[in-house]
Amino acid sequence: MGIILCIDDDEAILHYEKALLERSGYKILTAASAQQGLRLVTICKCDAVLLDYEMPGMKGDEVACEIKRIRPGLRVILLSGSEVPTHALASVDAFVPKLEASWQLLPIIAELCGQTERAHRVKTDRSRRS
Repeated sequence: MGIILCIDDDEAILHYEKALLERSGYKILTAASAQQGLRLVTICKCDAVLLDYEMPGMKGDEVACEIKRIRPGLRVILLSGSEVPTHALASVDAFVPKLEASWQLLPIIAELCGQTERAHRVKTDRSRRS
């Protein structure tokens, strides 16, 4: 299974996400702020990022844009307990309302990480043929 970075300023949410994902076989990195999360994106190899929309200092869509600038292929899933403006969804690969995370999150992560893994395999196969 892959490595997932969870970024949320709410420690209880981070604990919940970590427990849910670890039970499904994922390795989890956590960050309690946007700045800490961006630092981890630059130094750690992760397969996807779960990102809260409402955080102090930077909104989730701003963090997502920065993540995509640093690592364009990294999958970003935005989570929110409230309404998110439509423009904020343009920079992420998926959106999950926090109230639906318990049943929506795992299938979405599996699908997005599967796409990343398949794309990597195709790229590797092509480079071996060359």
